[in-house]
Amino acid sequence: MRLPLLLVALLSSSAFAKEAMLESPDQKIKITISDQSSSPYYSISFNGKPVITQSHLGFRFKSQAPFDEGFVISEVTRSQTDSQWQQPWGERQTVVDKHNEIAVTFDKPAPHGGTYTVRFKAFDSGVGFRYEVPKQAGFEKTEITKELTEFAIAGADKATAWWIPARGWNRYEYVYNTTALQDAALAHTPFTFKNGNGVHVSIHEAALVDYAGMVLNQRRPGTFSADLTPWSDGIAVKKHGAFNTPWRTIQIGERAVDLVNSDIILNLNEPNKLGDVSWVKPGKYVGIWWGMHINENTWGSGEKHGATTKNTKYYMDFAAKYGFDGVLVEGWNTGWDGDWFFNGDVFSFTQAYDDFDIEELTRYGKQKGVQLIGHHETSGNVTNYRNQMEDAFALYEQSNVSQIKTGYVADGGNIKRIDENGIARFEWHDGQFMVNEYLYNVKLAAKHKISINTHEPIKDTGLRRTYPNWIAREGARGQEFNAWGTPPNPPEHIPMLAFTRMLAGPMDFTPGIFDMSFNGLGGDTNRPQTTLAKQLALYVVMYSPIQMAADLPKNYLAKPDAFQFIQDVPTDWQQSIALDGEVGDFIVFARKERKRDQYTGNDWYLGAVTDENARTIEVKLDFLDKDKQFEAQIYKDGDKAGWKNNPYDLKIEKRTVTANDKLTLKLATSGGTAIRFKAL
Repeated sequence: MRLPLLLVALLSSSAFAKEAMLESPDQKIKITISDQSSSPYYSISFNGKPVITQSHLGFRFKSQAPFDEGFVISEVTRSQTDSQWQQPWGERQTVVDKHNEIAVTFDKPAPHGGTYTVRFKAFDSGVGFRYEVPKQAGFEKTEITKELTEFAIAGADKATAWWIPARGWNRYEYVYNTTALQDAALAHTPFTFKNGNGVHVSIHEAALVDYAGMVLNQRRPGTFSADLTPWSDGIAVKKHGAFNTPWRTIQIGERAVDLVNSDIILNLNEPNKLGDVSWVKPGKYVGIWWGMHINENTWGSGEKHGATTKNTKYYMDFAAKYGFDGVLVEGWNTGWDGDWFFNGDVFSFTQAYDDFDIEELTRYGKQKGVQLIGHHETSGNVTNYRNQMEDAFALYEQSNVSQIKTGYVADGGNIKRIDENGIARFEWHDGQFMVNEYLYNVKLAAKHKISINTHEPIKDTGLRRTYPNWIAREGARGQEFNAWGTPPNPPEHIPMLAFTRMLAGPMDFTPGIFDMSFNGLGGDTNRPQTTLAKQLALYVVMYSPIQMAADLPKNYLAKPDAFQFIQDVPTDWQQSIALDGEVGDFIVFARKERKRDQYTGNDWYLGAVTDENARTIEVKLDFLDKDKQFEAQIYKDGDKAGWKNNPYDLKIEKRTVTANDKLTLKLATSGGTAIRFKAL
């Protein structure tokens, strides 16, 4: 409904500035939008205390006058939503969308004026807002040079931040920093911090479509500007006619786990545009992958070539016997010989090496009930990939491939495209060009009923709701860094990801390494810096609808008792609850398997992991179904376990529990606990 403007006399130089206010449904979050000093601003408070102080809004353009000074509020409309919607797959089946909404229009008269609306949505767990620029004279072609959005952090001098650097060579694949907030420089989102009042906040974005990715630039101490990743020509965003920006999101919670339990990112995306997506299948897979990282195999051809027909059949046999849906095969297509990091110009996505018979493997896979999982590595040459993409998808479709892992390994700022004049241009992974290129890949794949798992991706912004075949992605340091990274992922990495990268959406982390000693034990070698129990707990803590059992089959066969948990744990959930945790320290998750038929959907699973510190955690089991008994199948660190020298000490025990019980979890250094609560 349309309401009259709220006119408030402010104690400032502008006695006639206007304000519009919005509260979350529980009234804990309050947003104030104003045109103080004839410029657009907003601020946010939580429980009566400031979180975001007065922060600027607007744009600057290459040709048009800026959307900045002289713009005043001309119209305010409000609405409310209280609804639910269903995910075809996800961390929970039913998502509640309850929010209050306000649309504030700013105007400035000609000759150097214009009009635009900023739409705010206030949820109990945070805020989302976006710009909506209508069709108007003088803006038929728009080139944005700067988005003026600010995030001025209240009490920044007492805040702690957890972040990774933006626009570096390694994209999103960095060890997270823990610093004073004022020491955070150019940072990727999700950007998580705890302010001086102990409130947890994470800044990110939702529904990133046809726009540049936003990073945060702290120019003044405590004030971050939206810094849009530019094209190779320096322009941030190129638009024609009316446009909307992505949603800028600010998740807010008293506890760290409140951020994890929020559905803001999903709710700010549009509903499914693909129609029937019953062909998108969550599941678990094994693959010809880890062997290359630990130098047992090679991607390229030769004596140690991993992607052979014989080897793939062995993996298919293993998958069929132990209940896995697919086998990922990397290195099957020509172009891997030599230094493949630089092979983007020569990869073929339809021509196999002579020792890989895709037709025979399609036949064999159908016989075994196991699919090939496809792989497309571009090495950053997206034009070469685009030119072959249709044929590559057609080949996979006829080969019974329904999932593809894509790769864009290239230094940040070095994505190669060939422009309309045949000139090579080099773009960022998170610039507008690549935002569109990733989505083109996903949409074309959907026409062939293929799901995409993107590695070296653009960050997740919830588009899995709109395009449910975008089933997973990487976007952080994965398991492979434990084989050769400098340094390998530290013990705090997983409880750090849970409150940062994982707020964006699913991650294909590739868990489940059972052999920790391929380079020897101790704390100074490349190896997973975890216990075996922690590797099991990753299947519950690190959400993805597709999970890999990443180690070599022989290592699972050597530890069949521990391997049982990987066989049992599902990847699609009815409900998920982050029970306890602190950023970078520990995280405890409970998830209930999704009900598919009368025989499934009753079991719960729990995963708990810690950093380098051993700790004891008491967990109430009140999330379990009332009036039911469960057999708790507990996989936990042994009494002498520790990640450095005794990672394999694993104890498995069973006991009967109900929702009235508590469990005491004793986690070793970089340890974990994984539990299946089997309904009785």
